[in-house]
Amino acid sequence: MKEKNAESNLTVIEGRNAVLEAFRSGKTIDKLYVLDGCQDGPIRTIIREAKKTDAILNFVSKERLAQVSETGKHQGVVAYAAAYKYSEVEDMLALAESRKEPPFLILLDNIEDPHNLGAIIRTANLAGAHGVIIPKRRAVGLTATVARTSAGALHYTPVAKVTNLAKTMEELKQKGLWFVCADMGGTQMYDLDLKGPIGLVIGNEGEGVSRLVKEHCDFTASIPMKGDIDSLNASVAAGVLAYEIVRQRMSV
Repeated sequence: MKEKNAESNLTVIEGRNAVLEAFRSGKTIDKLYVLDGCQDGPIRTIIREAKKTDAILNFVSKERLAQVSETGKHQGVVAYAAAYKYSEVEDMLALAESRKEPPFLILLDNIEDPHNLGAIIRTANLAGAHGVIIPKRRAVGLTATVARTSAGALHYTPVAKVTNLAKTMEELKQKGLWFVCADMGGTQMYDLDLKGPIGLVIGNEGEGVSRLVKEHCDFTASIPMKGDIDSLNASVAAGVLAYEIVRQRMSV
């Protein structure tokens, strides 16, 4: 029985020639699975091409490779290609500049549910955000489920995948952005000034924003809650905070 996870919504490419051509054609490969210990020429070439990209390289057992293979004819290598092409963070800043608006970015820390990512991309588009940034590891990529859940917004909203979220935040601070993250222990969002060049950071429901990323935030914002449970779904939290940013920007 095949395992079912978010990767099942990515384009699966199997076999040495097919995978090598995918890399050489510039197709965005999210993950590459290679049979551990295989050192022949074609495999070494594929690994070399993978290391030129942001693809996550996994050396796995024959049993694991059989799990992720759909055809059983993988020849020691299986790749997962993103359903959509990623953008660059610079593209988002250029988009803000072209609109003569202060940058508004949404950064996602360890969002692993494709439905949440798709919903946040949809909200980002409707709230006028200039892009969404996700980390390379411990996060869902641009799967077909993400595309469907975004209701078409993925066609219009840039999504960038970065190796280190905290480092990216530091680089963006040098360009004038400041960052606010969602946290139950933070200042009530209505009491914060959320105007200007801003990055909104959202963590997953289970762990919230990770310690290192939170340390790079300038403020933490809490959402008033009156019910009996202690947290909102990540995509709902993103929507509430994004529209508080919209409200404050409209009041300028």
